Amino acid sequence: MFIENFQIPLQLLIYLASLIFFCDGFYVPGVAPVEFKKGQRIEVRAVKMTSIHTQLPYEYYSLPLCLPKNGTILYKSENLGEVLRGDRIVNTPYEVNMAENIKCKLLCHKKNDPINWSVEESEKVASRIEHEYYVHLLIDNLPVATRIMHSDTERTIEQGYRLGFMSKGKAYINNHLKFLLKYHKHGQESYRVVGFEVEAHSVERNELKFIDESCQFSSEAKPQLVNEETGTKLFFTYSVEWGESEIEWASRWDIYLGMKNVQIHWFSIINSIVVLFFLSGILTMIMIRTLRQDIARYNSDENIEDMIEETGWKLVHGDVFRPPPKRMLFAAVIGSGIQVFLMALITIFIAMLGMLSPASRGALMTAAIFLYVFMGLIAGYYSARLYNTMKGKNWKQAAFVTATLYPAIVFGTCFFLNFFIMGKHSSGAVPFSTMMALLCLWFCISLPLVYMGYYFGCRKQPFQHPVRTNFIPRKVPEQVWYMNTFICILMAGILPFGAVFIELFFIFNALWENQFYYLFGFLFLVFCILVVSVSQISIVMVYFQLCGEDYHWWWKSFIVSGGSAVYILIYSVFYFFTKLEITEFIPTLLYIGYTGLMVLTFWLLTGTIGFFAAYTFIKKIYGAVKID
Repeated sequence: MFIENFQIPLQLLIYLASLIFFCDGFYVPGVAPVEFKKGQRIEVRAVKMTSIHTQLPYEYYSLPLCLPKNGTILYKSENLGEVLRGDRIVNTPYEVNMAENIKCKLLCHKKNDPINWSVEESEKVASRIEHEYYVHLLIDNLPVATRIMHSDTERTIEQGYRLGFMSKGKAYINNHLKFLLKYHKHGQESYRVVGFEVEAHSVERNELKFIDESCQFSSEAKPQLVNEETGTKLFFTYSVEWGESEIEWASRWDIYLGMKNVQIHWFSIINSIVVLFFLSGILTMIMIRTLRQDIARYNSDENIEDMIEETGWKLVHGDVFRPPPKRMLFAAVIGSGIQVFLMALITIFIAMLGMLSPASRGALMTAAIFLYVFMGLIAGYYSARLYNTMKGKNWKQAAFVTATLYPAIVFGTCFFLNFFIMGKHSSGAVPFSTMMALLCLWFCISLPLVYMGYYFGCRKQPFQHPVRTNFIPRKVPEQVWYMNTFICILMAGILPFGAVFIELFFIFNALWENQFYYLFGFLFLVFCILVVSVSQISIVMVYFQLCGEDYHWWWKSFIVSGGSAVYILIYSVFYFFTKLEITEFIPTLLYIGYTGLMVLTFWLLTGTIGFFAAYTFIKKIYGAVKID
């Protein structure tokens, strides 16, 4: 609503300026505390409403809730990541002062003038309550949490508070909020906010008693029904309770980022390392026992016929570097994979250092987008050198395909899904001006950088190969059944998928169940293990393929190395049916679309890693033998 009023050039400048999160827009928890005096006003802001059942966020004032006293709704400036996440940070009428308690206070209107919702408004609120929507508030950039008690000793934390609850098919709204705030004294007169929890209650209008400016109700008060037949009359009230805490400001995010399952992450790491040792053992056997013996015999003066009967990888030396079919598409796919790889590596590394804290909302997504855009220069350079190596002639067209192939798929899918989100009037719908800004980033920065990379890459020498390619291609013999491409994908994908499975589960929880993910140290280790395991698997599979005298390894090394993406696709289907409670068409469509893009991105990433590992391996082994 507010973003559409921006002019496109201004919007683009704002998004480009959001790069300053590298300077002062981000903060590591504990670096930039805000200090308040006693009695100083602290603004309460709303972010959005979310539900794991619909996956459609809505802005706070999409429901007929209490407006600020002056009637002016002010939206906070947002970065690109926040807009894409559906965050719409806005002011609220809650009045909170540092270290000052409030027993009970009306949020809006007077004691004789309740809010009167129409039938349509009541139906809208009841629908949100039925879909279990949560409301997300902020105080001093700290999100509100609800503490759920399961027993005397066990308790969990939920982000936000429930809009209401259902009982016997009727919707009841939580119209009284009790803010439980914690402060930490820093000096004599300085206070820092270190805790923000809420207890949500539903109180029927007639259960409230007013004494001057205050109000009160009994603990057994009847809940406030949302009447969908005649409309609803109700009051909104709140109370504030402050308490001193020993929690340091730097540790105030611990309740949200608490790693209760650290052991399972370490178990995953250890399991992955064991897998690496297993693969390393296979590689050692191939490289030391088999390859060294083969190369030694090939370089000796023994009978060639005996060597031909034993192995066949040297027999294809005149065809192993023959350019693959659809070389322009292959160069574009590899270039896109390089761009995704560099973006993922740098983003995860920066996040591991704590520079992309969840306190800086949208910073992670903003960083990933800008890094992808600027990595177009390196992607174009290496794609051009590979295209030259494959004797490609039309480098300008190849550069265009490289710069547009993956972004076009992503943008086209998101553009299509955005129509359905807009139809639901969700804040998750990307405004037109934001789309134009993304297109400007794509065509004004990424595309020229890819062309620049291609220009410099084409001026460099192609990658040098140790053997010449024959003029007439050799016939490929019939392959054994287990070297079928689909079977190879299944065999090659299982071990890398096992390395990333645990972190994948937590990432899915963060994406689809509105949880924080901040285990980037584990994620960086898993990413490194993934790179090594995919490289090793690719080398093993390509070696077996060459031993079968099949030299069509270019595309196959890429496709087979991305086999773990198939398992991620299978897991995403399993996760949908076992973990999520989505039953409507549009949320299902969103899940299919976004997880499909995740699978495609992972396939590009792992396929590119596997190709370069196989390419390096092949150049090494054929460079070690004497060819007549």
